[in-house]
Amino acid sequence: VQLVESGGGLVQPGGSLRLSCTASGSIFGIYAMGWYRQAPGKQREMVATITSGGTTNYADSVKGRFTISKDDAENTVTEYLQMNSLKPDDTAVYYCTGSFPAVYWGQGIQVTVSS
Repeated sequence: VQLVESGGGLVQPGGSLRLSCTASGSIFGIYAMGWYRQAPGKQREMVATITSGGTTNYADSVKGRFTISKDDAENTVTEYLQMNSLKPDDTAVYYCTGSFPAVYWGQGIQVTVSS
């Protein structure tokens, strides 16, 4: 399974960004995908997850601001992370991850929130 991320960049506080991650390869039935982030000097933390059935989970720090969603196609799944009302504390490298059931990680994508 390959994970390819896109989106990210520099945005002002209060702005929005959308991250995408496409998983392709041997994807069957039940799976889970999600986004984690790691800020400089901090541990990697869960941001949001979504199951193949559509159940979502969010870190308390992003609830009400971030939305995770997905689109399914044959042997491909694309997940999205819509990030609104961004804060400087959201600055981090964001990683896409998927469990198919083996766990895979994307290469990471920088999100910088700064004026």
